[in-house]
Amino acid sequence: MSTPQALQVEGIGRTGSETARAPGRAGASASPERGPGMAWIRAMGSRYLLRLGSVALGVVAWQLLSSHGVDFILNFQNLPGPLPVWQAFTQLLHQKVFYVDIGYSLQRIGIAYLLAAVLGVGIGVLMGRFSLVHDVVTPYIEILRPIPAVAWVPLAILMLPTEESSIVFITFLGAFFPIVINTVIGVGQTPKTLVQAARSLGAGNAAILWHVVLPSALPSITAGLAVGMGVAWFSLLAGEMISGQYGIGYFTWNAYSLIEYPQIIVGMLCIGGLGTLSTHLVRLATRPLLRWQGDKVGAAP
Repeated sequence: MSTPQALQVEGIGRTGSETARAPGRAGASASPERGPGMAWIRAMGSRYLLRLGSVALGVVAWQLLSSHGVDFILNFQNLPGPLPVWQAFTQLLHQKVFYVDIGYSLQRIGIAYLLAAVLGVGIGVLMGRFSLVHDVVTPYIEILRPIPAVAWVPLAILMLPTEESSIVFITFLGAFFPIVINTVIGVGQTPKTLVQAARSLGAGNAAILWHVVLPSALPSITAGLAVGMGVAWFSLLAGEMISGQYGIGYFTWNAYSLIEYPQIIVGMLCIGGLGTLSTHLVRLATRPLLRWQGDKVGAAP
């Protein structure tokens, strides 16, 4: 039997809990826009505004340095400011050859990167899973990886039948090495306890590879894919500047030969913009593969 004091405490408890819940319901119905979705949108909006502000600050600094002809460590006396570069860019937007150059570069990047992703991930998984493959392939990767893309140009022209195929080959090499190395690292960091647990449950080698090793290695693989895209653009431009006839790299080098300084900066900014966009697309494409990670602590969105 409950005592009056107990009944009084229970009544207070019910009243307090109901009072605590009531404002929550009222607040939720009165201001539904304060949900987690809107909070995330506002947070991301503020972050992107901060990034745009940072870029705007850089453009202002560029304008001040070039207009005053600052010559301290770096010489800005002959560097065109943002306005001449913008004018050159708007003029190029009305020229068909500018879009042809961009189209050639995108086509080369697409072919080379797709080959590098397939072969890099495949070979990296084999190297991470089998010590024999790792011992046979590693010396070639470690010897060839430090060779810069420019050094490959003469050899690629000699080995391959066309300049187009040589440019694709150089671009492929730039993307291949970061992808295969990150894949090997990711596969090698798979916890042995997970593999042993799966094997104790009756899983075969194929099931362990698909359900244990690859999910564990995906963060490292996706990082290699993103880095590989950036290096692919670097290698592509090296090939286009030396042996190409079309492409944004050839456009930039040709502008340098003609002493068209605003167009040089336009080409550089287009390279940076296309590289940033393509890397962002790679991250968006691989993000669904990492949903199992849940929320992570870090500055990256």
